[in-house]
Amino acid sequence: MSPESKIYVAGHRGLAGSAIVRGLQRKGYQNLITRTHAELDLTDQVAVQGFFEAERPTHVILAAAKVGGIHANDTYPAEFIRDNLAIQTHVIHSAWQSGVEKLVFLGSSCIYPKFAEQPMREDSLLTGPLEPTNEWYAIAKIAGIKMCQAYRKQYGFDAISLMPTNLYGPGDNFNLENSHVLPALLRKFHEAKLNNDPQVVMWGTGSPKREFLHVDDLGDAVVHLTESYSDSEIVNVGVGTDVSIRELAEMIKDVVGYEGEIVNDTSKPDGTPRKLMDVSRLTNLGWEPKIPLLTGIRSTYQWFEKNRTQRRY
Repeated sequence: MSPESKIYVAGHRGLAGSAIVRGLQRKGYQNLITRTHAELDLTDQVAVQGFFEAERPTHVILAAAKVGGIHANDTYPAEFIRDNLAIQTHVIHSAWQSGVEKLVFLGSSCIYPKFAEQPMREDSLLTGPLEPTNEWYAIAKIAGIKMCQAYRKQYGFDAISLMPTNLYGPGDNFNLENSHVLPALLRKFHEAKLNNDPQVVMWGTGSPKREFLHVDDLGDAVVHLTESYSDSEIVNVGVGTDVSIRELAEMIKDVVGYEGEIVNDTSKPDGTPRKLMDVSRLTNLGWEPKIPLLTGIRSTYQWFEKNRTQRRY
């Protein structure tokens, strides 16, 4: 890419997309195109085609998706598979059709089998059954990966697929019904502190282990790979270390300053026992994360407290 490249970031208001915009701007890319959902419905094939014909971006970073935690995935399976298949199909096809030079597709660590060998290597894709609570989202993302590979194989389209691990940071979704575990716990501890609640209830046993990447690290990684990587093989984007949900809860409790008790609701599902990524391919491509988890949690909580009107609830 050059500083003049016309870059369309799909999903720029989301957690990942907004960080990618910041990452591009830090590197001097200013010719960025964005559209809100109200301005462009990516599930509308005709609208997407018209957008690409009119704007003719040179590069596309596809960060738009319908996302959510265990509860949302398990409650709205039809929406998760339908909307994500539609978004990625329309954007990838229209990007190729309009002559886009390069497309970056963001998948998810949930594409890997539930009991994949840890840490999860890229070649473990499609080697076993998925986690049942989010298989519809995972299948849609796998289809996106395969579509990028198919368009590269048949048409020579330079489409790459990146698999971020669990993300967190400024602009996260703190809605307790459909958010991911870290922002949900942060909000729970914050409100329990304000209300002087004696305890905070945490879903599951607390034993599953998860890997967390700050979104600004993701933004930098996406820019680095957009500039330097071109291949059909997927690339894991993570930190290569994980913590248990219980350990995460204790860290957030200390950052927030909550002094009550943590209680486990074991009637709620744990999800996949462990999701740790093998990031050796990413490291060999010249990129490593810079923001430690505790530092990232502190800065996220500071953002949460300072941006009351911008929080997504």
